[in-house]
Formats: sequence, structure tokens, C-alpha cells
Amino acid sequence: MDIAQTTSDKLKNFHSGTEFKAYEFFGCHKIDEKHFVFRVWAPRADCVFLEIDNKRVEMLRLDDNESFEVMATAKEGDTYNFIIKTKDGRELFKCDPYAFRSDFPKSFKSVVSRLPKRSNYSVIYNFQDKDQPVNIYEVNLLSWKRHKDNSYYTFSDLTEELVPYVKEMGYTHVEFMPITEYPFDGSWGYQVTGYFSVISRLGSLQDFKNLIDAFHRQGIKVIIDWVPAHFPKDEWALYEFDGSPLYESPLWDRMEHKGWGTRRFDFGRGEIDSFLISSANFFFDIYEIDGLRVDAVASMIYLDYDRAAGDYTPNIYGDNRNLEGIEFLKKFNRIIKSNYPGAITVAEESTAFPNVSKCVEEGGLGFDYKWNMGWMNDVLFYCRQDPYFRSYHHQKLTFSLVYAFSENFILPLSHDEVVHVKGSIVNKMTGEYADKFCGERLLLAYMYAHPGKKLNFMGYEIAQFSEWNYNSSIEYFLKDEYELHAKIHKFVKDLNNLYIACKPLYEIDDSWDGFKWLVVDDSYNNLLAFSRYSKSGQTLVAVLNFSGVDITGYNIEVDKGKYRCIFNTDDAVYGGTGKIKKKLYSSVNQTGIEDKYFLKVNIPRLTCMYFIKEK
Repeated sequence: MDIAQTTSDKLKNFHSGTEFKAYEFFGCHKIDEKHFVFRVWAPRADCVFLEIDNKRVEMLRLDDNESFEVMATAKEGDTYNFIIKTKDGRELFKCDPYAFRSDFPKSFKSVVSRLPKRSNYSVIYNFQDKDQPVNIYEVNLLSWKRHKDNSYYTFSDLTEELVPYVKEMGYTHVEFMPITEYPFDGSWGYQVTGYFSVISRLGSLQDFKNLIDAFHRQGIKVIIDWVPAHFPKDEWALYEFDGSPLYESPLWDRMEHKGWGTRRFDFGRGEIDSFLISSANFFFDIYEIDGLRVDAVASMIYLDYDRAAGDYTPNIYGDNRNLEGIEFLKKFNRIIKSNYPGAITVAEESTAFPNVSKCVEEGGLGFDYKWNMGWMNDVLFYCRQDPYFRSYHHQKLTFSLVYAFSENFILPLSHDEVVHVKGSIVNKMTGEYADKFCGERLLLAYMYAHPGKKLNFMGYEIAQFSEWNYNSSIEYFLKDEYELHAKIHKFVKDLNNLYIACKPLYEIDDSWDGFKWLVVDDSYNNLLAFSRYSKSGQTLVAVLNFSGVDITGYNIEVDKGKYRCIFNTDDAVYGGTGKIKKKLYSSVNQTGIEDKYFLKVNIPRLTCMYFIKEK
């Protein structure tokens, strides 16, 4: 096929919303050793210039009359931008929406860049089975660790230190908060200006690829946060790109997220679908990631998100669903599943919108998992309560099982929960100093036993009291200088490894076949007990005392047999009292009623104990 035909087909697919590798056409691409071709979409521009090496070169309109192209002399590392001349005479200086690298913080220009080399091995996506352990360590790469002068750890530094740390701690996955270019660190990456550009301030594109490859060599899957819901109003980026709304919706009630001060993408427009889905494909194709976590899904599927009643136009059916946003998400998931069978997609969706994690063919949005924000809000509210008053809020611990199997859930204790005066995880716990550590250990043991995959944000594993500060390092010195911080670090490591080794904790997360309440309504004692089951029938019993007093001689109805205590959050090695030494228990028929057996246990205050039924 000749070049003209290829260009025609690419443009046709781009406008129809079916060009899912638009980054191979738009942007900057090498022709030979001295020449590069530059292309940009700017349909309402009067004319467009490429500015490179302090020279302006006028770009030519392509056949679609909306896109522009020019071939220019350039070399890798050169900076460039587009100058959009609008119909009303303005000149807009814009970075390349499809650039692979930016010049930030030196300038807001784009950089002529070579993409990294692909790995020598194939990425194997193995997420199709929901019966595998998923334990995610969420990281902000700019603040996991910093040098003594507070300068960033580079991608190379992170390869040397973060990769072995995540492996040693027993996580199965790592999730990077957004790594697409963003100029403001305080946005945490959620105000993106470069949807194909990896943050330049941590190193080269190859360095970032090396980081991902290093995780893969350790058997750790890499998920990145992706932000298709909105973009910032930086005048040099996507904002009113050709002088008027282009990437954003032109409609008054769909143009902006008022609360965030950002623009909303014009979902359903062919060129926007091509742009966004190409961005998602790009990170699978080029960087060989394993999954995407989609941010702010609720804002994409509701017309009235963050809007007062009457401040939006209902859809054609008269309700508040954003039909174009919903169809975009379905399209996104269909394409990702088609191109990368088994790759993981996760929705951060904060409402009760149905079937988020059901496949598109069955009427769902097509995600593999949904964050369980309800569980997170309820359990953290409960943990803040003084044990004396917890009996009034017992349903906060149990309500999640009403809907636990309606979606494929991930239980998140994410970055959002340790900022803005919400308190760090350990500092959310009620009580005196030592009680707070007891509370965090109990919370985590409950989380790991509860149905659903797991996600925790960096810093929780050392019980950092300070809230997360995006402009400094996690306080890892705590585990070297303070006993309880060191012991909870060991606790998290042991709990992670137990989770991987113990199939009842993860094999059946999506149905009642894997869960049974043993004690559900003892609000007086603030006590819960339940069983988890593996596919082979192995049984784990979790007993949790959320009260402020030790409970002795408590009877829990279980199946007949012997039960071995395999994990105790009150163990002295984790900073507990170490009161309970007994390991092996036998269920006893105390009532004389046939097949009615009880496990009699003593359980210290603010403690969880796991028991495995022995054959």
C-alpha cells in the first residue's frame, strides 16, 4: 500500500474512532537519519507552524482538511512545539499531544525521542483466572523515597531499591500512580498534559522500561493509573487546542469538572476515542505493562457528577447517565481485552452503578475489578470509633457482605485515605500509642481475610503517623529506630506471604462458596468470626475481637475437627502481648446435639486470629 493510501486510511479510522494506534501516525516520527515527520490534528486552525531549533516551518493540510503535516530536519533530543494560528488572529503555543517525551521542567515543549527497546521475552498476561492472589502495593514514584537533598529517586534508583523491596515484602503487583507527564507534583499525576509521555524528571524512556522489566523478572505485575476522565487547563496543552473546545466537550454542562477545575473529554467523538484508546494501547505495546487502573470512573458515567440538581441536561432517556462515557468505557475494555487477552483493567468507581466488572457481552462495563469504596469507607469509620461505642456501629463491619459478590472487588486502602487531614492508617486507629498499632494489625488481618483482592498505599507497612506528603519521602527511618514500627513492618511482610500461601484467602473471592459467617451479630462483644474456603475445601477460620477487652472462653460453632492457629496479630513478634501460646484446638460437642461442634477460644483485645482446619 502506498503512503498516500496509508495516510488516507489512518485519517479515516482516526475520525471514525477506530484508529487505536494513532501514536504511530500523529506526533513525531523518524524518516531517516536527518529527517522527521510531524503531524497534528487542529481542525479549526487557520494555519499551523512547527517550531523547532528556533525556526518556524509551516505545516501543510492533509486530505481531511483537519490535520497538518511537515517533514523537517531534526535529531533526537531536539525540542519542538506547534504554533496554532486561530481564525481570530491569536497564536497558541502548544506541546505535541502525541509526544513521547516532554522537556519539563526546563520548558513546556515536546522532545524528539526514540522509544525504548522491547523486552527479549514475551509478557504473559494471566489475570483471566480470578482465583489467583492479587496483593497490590500502590506507589507514587516521585515520593516513595527521595535523596537526602530531597531530589527525586530516578527510575534507575527505583529499579535498584523499589523492585527488591516489593519482592521481599511479598506483593504480587505494584501500581504506579500516574506516570504520564504532569507539570504539578501536587496533582499526584491526575492532571495529565502528556498522554503518551512518561514523566521526564525521573529519567529516560528506556530507564522507565527497565524498571518495568525488572519487576517482571521478579514475577511482579505492573499496573499504572490512567486518567481518561479529564485534563487540566494549562494553556500550552490540550486545553482549547485549536482556539476552541476540541478535546473537551463543547456543551456547557459537559465541558468542565467544576470541583477539579479541569476539562472533560468529549466522549463519543471519534477522534477522542482514537486518542484515548491509543494512549491505553501505547503503554501495553511499548512498555509492556500488565494492567490499567482507570481513575474517576464515576465522573465519566454520570452527567450530574459534582453538579447540583438542574445543573445538567438529562440524556435522551431523561436520566443522569452519560451514555457516551459509558459506551467509551465499554469500547476501551473490548479493545484492551481483544489486543491483550488476560490484561487487567480496574475501575475506581465510587457508586453503586451495576455490572462494572461484568463483561461487555453480558451488559457490563467490562472491567476485571472494581475498587470497593463502600467497604473502605465503612471499615475506616468503624476503626475510628472508641471500642466502647463500637457496638452501635457493628453493621459497618458486616454490611459489605450484602454486596461483596455483586462485583469482582479490590479492597483499597489507597493514597486518597491518607491525605487532607484524614490521618495515616495507623493514626486513624483509636486509643493510645500501642493501641493504634494493635488497631492497624487488626484492620489488615480483617482486610486480608475479607473476600476481595487487596491494595495498600506505600507507608502503611511501617505505620507512618504522618500523612502522605507528595513532596517528601516515606519515613522509612521509623522501622530502623522504633521497635513497634519495625515489628509492624515484619507483620505486613508475614501477612503478605501468608496470603500468597493460603488458598482460602484468595481462591473463591466472588461467591458464597468461599465464605460463611460463624459469628455475625455479636455487637455486644464487637466480635466477628467467619470461614473462608479454597476450591479443594481447605478451611480457614478468622476470629476478630474489635473490643477493648480480652474475651475468654468464647464458643464458635464450626465443623468437627482440629484447628491450628497459624496467625495471631497479638503475637509478641508483631508488637502484641503474646498472651496466647496455644496452637492446636479441637472442636467440642458441648450441647449433645448431633453434628454441633464448637471451637472454644480466648482472644485478646484488638486481635485477629486465623485457624486452619487440619484433616
